[in-house]
Amino acid sequence: MVVAIAGAHGKIAMQLIALLQAHGEQAIGLIRNPEHADDVGREGATPVVCDLERAAVDELADAIAGADAAVFAAGAGPGSGAARKLTMDRDGAIKLLDAARASRVRRYLIVSSVGAENPPGDDDVFSVYLRAKAEADRAVMASDRDWTIVRPGRLTDEPGAGRVRIDTAPFSGRVPREDVAAVLARLLQDPRAPHRLLYVNGGSQPIERALEEILAEPASR
Repeated sequence: MVVAIAGAHGKIAMQLIALLQAHGEQAIGLIRNPEHADDVGREGATPVVCDLERAAVDELADAIAGADAAVFAAGAGPGSGAARKLTMDRDGAIKLLDAARASRVRRYLIVSSVGAENPPGDDDVFSVYLRAKAEADRAVMASDRDWTIVRPGRLTDEPGAGRVRIDTAPFSGRVPREDVAAVLARLLQDPRAPHRLLYVNGGSQPIERALEEILAEPASR
């Protein structure tokens, strides 16, 4: 499997690349900053400089051509203003979706956020972020791709515990980025994962068991 990852230098993406490499999979790492190419390459991905906010859809489609799956793990990041929440977290995700369609990449995974199910309507930057995520998620769910949406709670840099709670209904919590990456890696491999919107936080179940239970249920379409 070849997986194209947007935001490849991010903390979740870098750990996902390492997991894919460990399992013999290939990754295309989309990065905005050329200085990040060596870091992404050391983890095992092929780095491709492609600025999601500036690139045209056909340019992005060329960058991910030949991939079996696309993962949107990019984001404007902390400290960015409301405008970049829209141009990256919303528009960047939709542009990657359009590129996946253009280059015939069937699988599309997006890292979203708890709170996108009912985002606030005020002008606070975090509220704008959640609305951007919500709009991107709606576009993904309306698409013809084999999509999966993962909505984690508050992300931490603690070592992964390998134990999570996964549900189809929203719930609050916190979860190590390492565990989110492990969930993504597993979802990429499972044919039952498409057309799922999953909430993920730290919990008591091993990742494999939590996913097995949730994926045993019929997917909604």
